[in-house]
Amino acid sequence: MHHHHDHHGHHHHAPTEFGRAFGWGIGLNLLFVAAEVAGGLWANSSALLSDAGHNLSDVLSLALAWGATWLARRQPTERYTYGYKSATIQAALLNAALLYLALGAILWDAVDHLRHPTPVNGPVVMVLAGLGVLINGFTAWLFRRGQDVNVRGAYLHLLTDMLVSVGVVVGGAVVYFTGWHWLDPALSFVILTVVAVGSWGLLRETVQLSLQAAPAAIDVAAVRQFLLSRPGVTDLHDLHIWPLSTQDTALTVHLVRPGLSNGNQFLRDLQHDLHHEFNISHCTVQLEDEFPLMGAHGCCA
Repeated sequence: MHHHHDHHGHHHHAPTEFGRAFGWGIGLNLLFVAAEVAGGLWANSSALLSDAGHNLSDVLSLALAWGATWLARRQPTERYTYGYKSATIQAALLNAALLYLALGAILWDAVDHLRHPTPVNGPVVMVLAGLGVLINGFTAWLFRRGQDVNVRGAYLHLLTDMLVSVGVVVGGAVVYFTGWHWLDPALSFVILTVVAVGSWGLLRETVQLSLQAAPAAIDVAAVRQFLLSRPGVTDLHDLHIWPLSTQDTALTVHLVRPGLSNGNQFLRDLQHDLHHEFNISHCTVQLEDEFPLMGAHGCCA
């Protein structure tokens, strides 16, 4: 059994580089959530409370992502032999679940406001939502140069929130000038729909990653064909590809390569090519002279 790690594919600098951005994002959004809740209750605005709930989920998402990326940098132990890299996957799954839980609570409140419309303080709604445009725009700007998948996700999420806040400003203005109080809870449904639809892909992907499915960016059939095309390889079995984290991918495989020596050079080349062709940074390869070299449980004897 030959076990190789390619550490050139790791990008653990991203969490430290954006640590200050995470801190600013969490701090500013917490203050804004408190202001939106107070203003939403005072102005009787379902749309503001909806936006506050969404921004609170942003705070939780940023905190979980920050904590998970910190854990991912910790060294492996005898019990956690891969380290804590998978914390990034668990954090993403928890974020998606919390988001949909918040959406359900906001939907319940919006339905009640739609059935019993009450006067809305339009100017307060516009001022607070306008503040949201500034805060979300600034925190999104802090993440603008991120190449890490979690940092890019934070950037896109905050940018979406900024656009949602623009919608709340417009809604507050329409309510103020037309007196259509039903428009405020109706706007909540629009916000909920935008967030739910936009987050569905995240929920689906994180569930797949938590079940150790091969990352969507990797074509398993192409990897199989690539391995079969290596010099001297006549067959393969027990090919497994799974995520160690939201960034790192692992592969294990048994390659049948009869009667050939110089296995170390073959493995070095294979490790290099798997990283550069498919961004697979951890590979464990067993070379076999015959097929199948199997025990009673369908794996190596």
